[in-house]
Amino acid sequence: MSESGSVEARGKGSVTIIGLGPGDPRLLTDSARAALDRAQDLIGYIPYVARVPEREGLTRHASDNRVEVDRARHALELAMSGRHVAVVSGGDPGVFAMAAAVFEAVEQGPADWRNLEIRVEPGITAMLAAAARLGAPLGGDFCAISLSDNLKPWEVVTARLEAVLRAGLSVALYNPISSARPWQLGRALALAAEILPPATPVIFARAVTRPDESLRVLALDEARTAPADMATMVIIGAPTTRLIEREGRLPFVYTPRSVTV
Repeated sequence: MSESGSVEARGKGSVTIIGLGPGDPRLLTDSARAALDRAQDLIGYIPYVARVPEREGLTRHASDNRVEVDRARHALELAMSGRHVAVVSGGDPGVFAMAAAVFEAVEQGPADWRNLEIRVEPGITAMLAAAARLGAPLGGDFCAISLSDNLKPWEVVTARLEAVLRAGLSVALYNPISSARPWQLGRALALAAEILPPATPVIFARAVTRPDESLRVLALDEARTAPADMATMVIIGAPTTRLIEREGRLPFVYTPRSVTV
């Protein structure tokens, strides 16, 4: 047997990459819940691991932020030893989360890792949960962009953002702001203000489905100074996005499916 071990001897475990949804446990899919129940090891960022109840037979491996590929390698090594491993992300694991990190590790790692059973269990991601709270702001063409420049240059972020804003798409902004990146959301909204009408709706949806949820709908010319944090999903409407005002309540926000030129 090689130093890394043969697939037959060591590759009988599995890795399931699970989306926990936006926060409310009722929004966890039945399939994801079943995968968590089968797992022997749980791997993820500290707050996400904390969302999974402890139980007998489950070993928890919580780690800090910015070590996604290290977490992925750990999961794959455990699976090669025969363990059934759940790697958890908030929202959907395929949207700026752990699924890409696991497959990056597989591509760069030992050949045996490619023969493991690896599955992705989808979840309700933040932009869909936020959109559902207010109507259908993503009802037409839309895109999602992460404002974090930890893994790509800020110039790439702004080039992509400008392109989709000029194309008339609604834009969901992930990772809008943090203590280490306090300026990027303001820059993104300033760029939007150069391209879109001042009355364009901007949604600030914080901690959607959790007890401290808050929702705001602002015009673009008011949005640049609005507070936000890493728990906030920001959705910039398209030029076609519309409001349906409601007395004493937040408006419905929707983007028509049709586009006329």
